[in-house]
Amino acid sequence: MPGLRTPVEVPPADQLGTVHFIAIGGAGMSGIARLFHELGVPVTGSDQVDSSNLRQLESLGITTFIGHSEEQLGDAETVVVSSAIRDTNPELVAARRKGLRVLHRSAALAALMHDRVGISIAGTHGKTTTTGMTAVMLTAAGADPSYVIGSPLAASGTSAHLGQGTAFVVEADESDGSFLQYPTTIAVVTNVEADHLDNWTTPEAYLQGFEQFASQHGVRALVAGIDDPGAAELAQRMRETGLRVVTYGTDEQADVRLTNLDFEGTLASCSLGFEGQTVQLQLQVPGKYNLENAAAAYAVGRILGLDHEALLRGAAGFTGTLRRFQLVGSPRGIQVYDDYAHHPTELTAALTAARRAVDPGGRLIACFQPHLFSRTTEFSEEFGQALALADHAFVTDIYAAREDPVPGVTGELVADAARRHGAEVSYVPDKLDLPAAIGALARPGDLVMTLGAGDVTLVGPLLVAELGGSGQGPRTPESPGTPGAGGGQR
Repeated sequence: MPGLRTPVEVPPADQLGTVHFIAIGGAGMSGIARLFHELGVPVTGSDQVDSSNLRQLESLGITTFIGHSEEQLGDAETVVVSSAIRDTNPELVAARRKGLRVLHRSAALAALMHDRVGISIAGTHGKTTTTGMTAVMLTAAGADPSYVIGSPLAASGTSAHLGQGTAFVVEADESDGSFLQYPTTIAVVTNVEADHLDNWTTPEAYLQGFEQFASQHGVRALVAGIDDPGAAELAQRMRETGLRVVTYGTDEQADVRLTNLDFEGTLASCSLGFEGQTVQLQLQVPGKYNLENAAAAYAVGRILGLDHEALLRGAAGFTGTLRRFQLVGSPRGIQVYDDYAHHPTELTAALTAARRAVDPGGRLIACFQPHLFSRTTEFSEEFGQALALADHAFVTDIYAAREDPVPGVTGELVADAARRHGAEVSYVPDKLDLPAAIGALARPGDLVMTLGAGDVTLVGPLLVAELGGSGQGPRTPESPGTPGAGGGQR
């Protein structure tokens, strides 16, 4: 990752000429490309491998290429790249040599947000789900918002929409400072827990980044999770500046307060108190963290003046985003789920929710693929502690993503840490060996969850097939990492 990005001035999307997307097949990039196309902007794009996303874009009339070469730029005036694209990419090299406008994906998204009410949802964890919930709840309340989410909505299979309303909801990535690029009216911060220190250097600098995000020109309100110490500190700092701050959580001081939390299997509910009124929130997705995510989305809707009953109906109809506690299949009475969790806090939240969904007498089996050598080095002990929540943990080797290998750093660091915390662990370096290994252990009543931001998502369908069942839908290689969408999302 090329360090922190400095925000740049961008013209509206319809003034960028023909736009070529490098790595157009990624979950984040494909959605942005589709919105440009819907605006009538000529769009082309390339990616290293074929994918269902490329096929969907082609079906819309967008020209796509597999592989990268200079001539594929065609008559493009603007080239869009994600943080995953290296400076040696031949199309990027040619674009710079020709003097074309080169924009990071965050700047391209900002170009779409001109003259809209920007709702930018940030945080170390919870961005994707909170963005999805906000989009669904505002839609249910009749706002018809535009949105770009880091993962497709499970109900529709889409991650982006160009609405007729004034609101534009975006998942705002803090990992490389991209969240400072978006024209924001309502800033949402789910939590602030030090991460991506390869870019931010220190936890205080990381917190200051969120402070800068919330204090940008044009921000009129901050919605923050008060149960998280980092977000609570941010809320206090911003209140002192005179900014309107709406907090949410179980804390007695929360403006939107969650009480009477109840969990049953993969369902969750609670009471929400706000401005002297108490309402019931019911979700089809599990976990305290999802009740908190929904409370954040509810707060956004109320700030916009939308009907609270319609917002709650939207929350009740939300079925999740892909790779967030997503059911893959239930062969032979064994539940198989997939989740994007790749930070210790996320693993803890996902496995805690999964524990409640295990059938009586069944076991929780976790299958974790560490993401990034730097994150594995920094958090191996914490990963091990989180995996000890499972009855048995499988650990595979590291998904490198944007990083080069580091000698001596493998998934075995996490496996050893989990053993130190009392977990039963199997270290299986090659993910393709996991379906057989897990299949030999799993029995009816068990719940198996694959976890990680890499290509461990391929294991679930293979496991379902190993067990003789059929999955809930295809899993494709473009899912891992949601390029350009950042880390730590739920």
